[in-house]
Amino acid sequence: MSMLLRRLSSLGLGKHVSVRSSLLLFFSKGFSTTLLQTPPCEIMFAEPCGGDLGKLVVMNFNELECTELEKKVPLELVNDKGTKITIGASHGWIATMKEDGILRLQDDLIPVESNSGPRRIPLPPLVTLPHCQTQIITNVSMSSSSPEDDEDCVVAVKFLGPQLSFCKPAAKSSKPGWTNIKIENPCFYSSRVMFSKKDNMFRIPGSGGHLIGSWDPYRPNNNPTFQRLRFTNMPKLTKAKQNLMDMCCRSEHLVESLPTGETFLVKWYKKTTKIAKGGIARMRTKALMVFKIDDEGNAVYTHDIGDLNMFLSMSEPFCVSATSFPGLYANYVAIIDFDESGYVILESCAIKSSSSRCWAPYHIPPQNIVES
Repeated sequence: MSMLLRRLSSLGLGKHVSVRSSLLLFFSKGFSTTLLQTPPCEIMFAEPCGGDLGKLVVMNFNELECTELEKKVPLELVNDKGTKITIGASHGWIATMKEDGILRLQDDLIPVESNSGPRRIPLPPLVTLPHCQTQIITNVSMSSSSPEDDEDCVVAVKFLGPQLSFCKPAAKSSKPGWTNIKIENPCFYSSRVMFSKKDNMFRIPGSGGHLIGSWDPYRPNNNPTFQRLRFTNMPKLTKAKQNLMDMCCRSEHLVESLPTGETFLVKWYKKTTKIAKGGIARMRTKALMVFKIDDEGNAVYTHDIGDLNMFLSMSEPFCVSATSFPGLYANYVAIIDFDESGYVILESCAIKSSSSRCWAPYHIPPQNIVES
């Protein structure tokens, strides 16, 4: 716990920290006037409570408080011990893969899901296409939050390299299996997949962000549709800033805002700050550029996303309306990676982050509360 307090203190949040045993619930106006939802939260760790289990500790972003839940989760999902088995998250569901090579979807880290009956969905054995690999996974995306009950829910798995695979876990008309796509354009090889509810398509930004590929989740094939972007309203950068960004590792992320219907392309610049034991590079965010994409393919640079709070992590990125969860800051981007946690104030381009090992670098989006 002392490590957690130091981490929050370094972000200027120490005075807000408390640990409680109940989950804070807030009435959300951003999605529905009748839905009760949890605030977006960050997975912190699990407090060991016997055996291989621990009580889940989360931080609710609208109060920046840590809450120790009664929910017990496998320690291997969140604590820095042994081999890392989590490979991504979507809609709060964690994707895991152990030595058996089976990809599983688990709801253990969703705060409002059952403590006594966690759901684990094993997916069919992966099939590796020729000249592809399925050991290193870039990320996982889902078309809905109900992979167990929704027979139309499609899971997309993006592997490092050309393979993109789709599966319908709850399909009743046939036995679940993989539809495997080999992407020809190498600009997509290291990119992440996301699901666009607005377009009802899985989308991948190419390296550099000039091209976006889209795949129909229900009729995936080797002929995606493409959208070319034109970057406009580019900021004037100082020579020092440009040189710094040129030395960074850049990744592109598509982020969709359900409250406003907008789509953003985010360029995330990270730079190695030190080489840790074992030759592992520790990286920190040095710049973040946000572009609003319109239907004509214009990617307009902006430092104002209005009332939105954006969340970037190893989960599928998302946005929420700040006014829907009192205590959230508008025009902010929360960031978390395996070696960093913090936020970016877009208006001033200020970055506040701390170096810390995050074994479960996942943001959990708002979850609907089912009242009994």
